[in-house]
Amino acid sequence: MSLFIASLNSGSNGNCYYIGNQKEAILIDAGISCRETERRMKRLELSMKMVKAIFVSHEHADHIYGVSRLSRKYQLPVYITATTRNEGRLILKENLIIPFRAYEPVTIGNLSVTAFPKFHDAADPHSFIVAGDTVNVGIFTDIGQPCEHVIRHFEQCNAAFLESNYDEELLETGSYPVPLKNRIRDGRGHLSNKQALQLFMNHRHECMSHLFLSHLSKNNNSPKIVKQLFSAIAGRTEIIIAPRDEETKLYHIRNIPEFTSKPVKRTLESSHVQLSLF
Repeated sequence: MSLFIASLNSGSNGNCYYIGNQKEAILIDAGISCRETERRMKRLELSMKMVKAIFVSHEHADHIYGVSRLSRKYQLPVYITATTRNEGRLILKENLIIPFRAYEPVTIGNLSVTAFPKFHDAADPHSFIVAGDTVNVGIFTDIGQPCEHVIRHFEQCNAAFLESNYDEELLETGSYPVPLKNRIRDGRGHLSNKQALQLFMNHRHECMSHLFLSHLSKNNNSPKIVKQLFSAIAGRTEIIIAPRDEETKLYHIRNIPEFTSKPVKRTLESSHVQLSLF
């Protein structure tokens, strides 16, 4: 009744998340080089032989940079939509390309991976739930707003990688040009700290033991701000900041019925949750 998970890197410079059990594992995205992926896996005492597939969320370079090389070297199947493959111009062996569709679970050994659509400024973006041994782990990054798809899946998670990209004040007063600021916060860019916190407070599962705050902006956020914000209301949920230049520890996620970190219904001033389907 457990899974093992780690962030190998999280940020605009590259994203890669490891989820596995005792026998097999998958990578969600591979946005760092093959060599760095291998190094970080080795430091965690994880074998690449455990990895059975790569799932690609969307075509942005920080999510696909290492996909082709990893796939070729280890003969890993790449689960990717046709649109994302075309937009990312990925060079992959045809026999290793496997399309996926939203809400159609993919079985990898004893793991089940289900994709679902999300708001983001990409051609065909998806997030994922990975299930195994009654444990659910969600990957919720590169999300413009917490739509119904995101909320529904977040409520199921024993652990999650949740984007907390920017502090609203730091973004507003920072050096980014206005068009870029608007792209980040326009509902198809990234989740703010406030949006992520609202999602966590109102929709976390009573058995959510770990929350990895992910994809933090280098210029418009800080680990200290995010840690303080979430730790204040985390209860028994452990808060981990996924760094943008190294791996986290490997965490053992269990489904513990006695865990009682229940949602707290609160409202943050000026927050907005988009519930429409698309």
